[in-house]
Amino acid sequence: MILPHTGRALADAAPVPYWLDRPERPDPLPPLHGTHTADLLVVGGGYAGLWTALLAKADDPDRDVLLVEAGTCGWAASGRNGGFCAASLTHGLANGAQRFPGEIDELERLGRDNLDAIAATVEAYGIDCDFARTGELAVAVAPYQLAGLADDAALARRHGHDVRLLDADEVRAEVHSPTYLGGLWDTDRVAMLDPAKLAWGLRRACLERGVRIAEQTRVTGLRRDSAALRAVTAGGPDAAPGLVRARQVVLATNAFPPLLRRLRAWIVPVYDYALMTEPLTPAQRDAIGWRNRQGLADTGNQFHYYRITADGRILFGGYDAVYHYGNRVAPELEQRPETFTALAEHFFTTFPQLADLRFSHRWGGVIDTCTRFCPFFGTAYEGRLAYAAGFTGLGVGATRFGARVMLDLLSGADTPLTRLDLVRSTPLPFPPEPVRAAGIHLTRWSLARADAREGRRNLWLRTLDRLGLGFDS
Repeated sequence: MILPHTGRALADAAPVPYWLDRPERPDPLPPLHGTHTADLLVVGGGYAGLWTALLAKADDPDRDVLLVEAGTCGWAASGRNGGFCAASLTHGLANGAQRFPGEIDELERLGRDNLDAIAATVEAYGIDCDFARTGELAVAVAPYQLAGLADDAALARRHGHDVRLLDADEVRAEVHSPTYLGGLWDTDRVAMLDPAKLAWGLRRACLERGVRIAEQTRVTGLRRDSAALRAVTAGGPDAAPGLVRARQVVLATNAFPPLLRRLRAWIVPVYDYALMTEPLTPAQRDAIGWRNRQGLADTGNQFHYYRITADGRILFGGYDAVYHYGNRVAPELEQRPETFTALAEHFFTTFPQLADLRFSHRWGGVIDTCTRFCPFFGTAYEGRLAYAAGFTGLGVGATRFGARVMLDLLSGADTPLTRLDLVRSTPLPFPPEPVRAAGIHLTRWSLARADAREGRRNLWLRTLDRLGLGFDS
């Protein structure tokens, strides 16, 4: 049953990402025309591409780096996510410990170093993206989830992390919701930030370092060209095709249709959705507490993530992860009224004291996921092209690490990063259609059923567990 105030709360929500709907958005850069050369061509202007370009110039200021972006830098996942910048490179400690037990301590150290480096870059370049190392609070909203929090706390402590296990009274003292039965506060491995401002700040830093950036420039094909690679570009609807001849190429297109055929078996694009509220009044802030501004997530299979912004709004997203047959990606899929209604209902269940609050924005975006839920890496064209993909929603932080890995792979050197099993291995592939869509939809149904049955996993989910193959929101 839909609560009567849900429709009113959604009535005036703008169908655009809040982060991108602000006057700070920089003017687009001109598209690429004609024929160009570069030492390094970076395809994609999200976090992965921007970090790669910036680090490449830091490594060698004389390196000629050209970044091309089909839209504008940060317009896709990098400008419409929740702004959770996690130290984990493996989509959480539990996932990493299961898949990479022999090197998980090294991966955790690298993840902490990576988060420290992001913080240092934000400070060094004066990137005003509201970066705050608040940590993340996982909350149990069903009794069976309490045991999982205790297990996660024990695992985190074994690996030296500062976590606090909270009972119902303690977690409600942090953030007041009648649904909370317990919590686990990871105090030092997650920062909150403004995702679009981070992307725009990295774009500015790249330009200041001498990176050439062309926006509204889609790469439509790649092929060998003697000792280099040749990229064909389409620079806007009225522009003639262009050409870029580059000694090396980084592919950072993530969820979008890949220019490299092999990636199609390893990635599926799933749509994630979010709501943003209007700013809370002082009385509404008092009603929920949340003085420490942690990122929050509940611990169901179909989980919600939410956070409070610097201007006192609440972003509330997650739950649905929607796959469309044939890896379909299209602008019209960014709006899904049934998901927005469900999210609004869940929001008011979580915070009934905010029943008069309205939503200012509603949007969706596409995430690149793979069967191991964390990034994978590789090269092509005899080592002249490197790629990273499969970040599965944790790319705000892990893309910087991915950029460093891709540059190491292009160097051809044997480095501590290129020796990692995380880097050398690949996920299990998804099956072709129609089995792909059927399997994903069955998995999603099974996850929802497990949430409704106190976490009990059916035969399908147990089979996926044994195979190391799965799907999660």
